Amino acid sequence: MLQHRLSKLVEETAQFGEISLVAGVDMSGVRAAGEAKAAAVLLSFPKLEPLEESSAQGPLKFPYIPGFLSFREAPLMLEALEGLSREPDIIIVDGQGRAHPRRLGIASHLGLILDKPTIGCAKSRLIGEFGELGSEPGSTAPLMDKDELIGTVLRTKRGAKPVFVSVGHRVSLTTAVDLVMRCVLPSQRLPEPIRLAHLAAGRLSTP
Repeated sequence: MLQHRLSKLVEETAQFGEISLVAGVDMSGVRAAGEAKAAAVLLSFPKLEPLEESSAQGPLKFPYIPGFLSFREAPLMLEALEGLSREPDIIIVDGQGRAHPRRLGIASHLGLILDKPTIGCAKSRLIGEFGELGSEPGSTAPLMDKDELIGTVLRTKRGAKPVFVSVGHRVSLTTAVDLVMRCVLPSQRLPEPIRLAHLAAGRLSTP
């Protein structure tokens, strides 16, 4: 299967220098007309000042099949990222990376296509189990699939549900968790790059 073959190409070590630009990318839900929108937002790092926004809108040409969302969503996400005038040093994707049944979620798929460091930061769990998680922001618990560590469950805000962080490509899990936490504003649950991308993707234009 293609996903199994591609998953062997994912690199789980940090392969980047100083970070000054970080991007977030997200996809809107499908509307009645079958249209969806992806948005990419570029921010400065570590100040997290929004610098630029790019979007791509169109029909989704691949059917919805759980575990194969990257084939459905990646084309619009790539188009949105390509619309940025400057290349980010690292990309945070609203979705899974290694925390995927075949270890190739959309964050890993995008990272391989672009050959860029990527991080998966999902709002909900796809697979895996985890134990007790502390209530303090920054608390973590390992996300395990049997005996394999596939990600980290991260509490970003007291009283809020955790996020699920996993390696996309060319980044270590420890570094991914640290960068996600450094991108979270005190009043928010989601890291700012994907929070802003989520808001931008939700502004679906009409013909």
